[in-house]
Amino acid sequence: MIKCVCILGSTGSIGRQSLDVVRMYPQIRVGALTAGSSIARLAEQCREFRPELAVVATKEGADELKQAIRDLPTRVLWGEEGLLAAATLEEADCVITAVVGMLGLKPTLAAIRAGKRIGLANKETLVCAGELVMAQAKQWGAEIVPVDSEHSAIFQCLMGCGDRREVRRLLLTCSGGPFFGMDREALSTVTKADALKHPNWKMGPKITIDCATLMNKGLEVIEAMRLYDLPLEQVDVLIHRQSIVHSLVEFNDGAIMAQLGTPDMRLPIQLAMTYPERLPSPVDRLDLTQCAALTFVKPDLEAFPCLALARDCARRGGNLCAAMNGANEEAVAMFLRDEIGFYDIYRLVQKAVEETPFLRAPALEEILETDRLARLSVKNNI
Repeated sequence: MIKCVCILGSTGSIGRQSLDVVRMYPQIRVGALTAGSSIARLAEQCREFRPELAVVATKEGADELKQAIRDLPTRVLWGEEGLLAAATLEEADCVITAVVGMLGLKPTLAAIRAGKRIGLANKETLVCAGELVMAQAKQWGAEIVPVDSEHSAIFQCLMGCGDRREVRRLLLTCSGGPFFGMDREALSTVTKADALKHPNWKMGPKITIDCATLMNKGLEVIEAMRLYDLPLEQVDVLIHRQSIVHSLVEFNDGAIMAQLGTPDMRLPIQLAMTYPERLPSPVDRLDLTQCAALTFVKPDLEAFPCLALARDCARRGGNLCAAMNGANEEAVAMFLRDEIGFYDIYRLVQKAVEETPFLRAPALEEILETDRLARLSVKNNI
């Protein structure tokens, strides 16, 4: 069990639930908290958890936070320099990477080089630079424990499996989002408000939209390939509306192992902090006698083409996953501002991928440049 945690993105959904877990275990100390622009909420968190370091996005925000917590000994930094300082805080033995998007890549790499346990909630890190990240983790002896419910489920199903050659395939489950069963014609008129009504999970707006387009599942397919060192052909997706089975692993002998539980993100977050121990949790227990029937169907790639696009980028490799991810972040932000329609997300992301100069084995700076160009493509093709 860890002793000190730094939470990157502490004011977001995953960050707040991470602090819920910390409240259960007072022996875990909070070393650093970071946020973007939610200064008031971060100030409240600083008063409760008394971190050594707090970080915000801008100098103006840092000045505001300093004033709000001027009576506390907490040091305040801002920007990328601050994020890197939080990710490498000497006394911390675990870093929860709950920031959204490419912003999490450099801090995650810094935490890996510092030998921290990574509670990985920032899927873009592995989507855009998975081979680089996993190689660094191996080199520096950093432990990566996934926080995503699906990847935590696979992590648990693979406990005790010392040879990946025993695995036939991974089965990532997906609720299907708010638009399950709708065809392209119906989806062409859906709104932001419609897309934000996830049926089972309470999450931030960006990931909720990704769930509505099924891009989130495409990102998770790529993430699973990197985390578990398996080819695309061994990672499949099933729509499971009940969100009870969080993912499954099928082995060569035909046995299938699954992890079940109530849809509550505090379960995988807690495991990331307490692994290899399993400690009591306040999360509601799953009562199998009260469950509805558990159903599984294949995703509709015609109605939800973002999943097929993600798989295609994973198959082609190189820097295309980074291009897809950056373009998707930009397009989803536009959708959330009511600037584009639902299917414009797919159109703009596909166009950005088509316009990306292909690089077979990109270095970090080339990945970051790919991200920049993909975002520019989206802006230019509205």
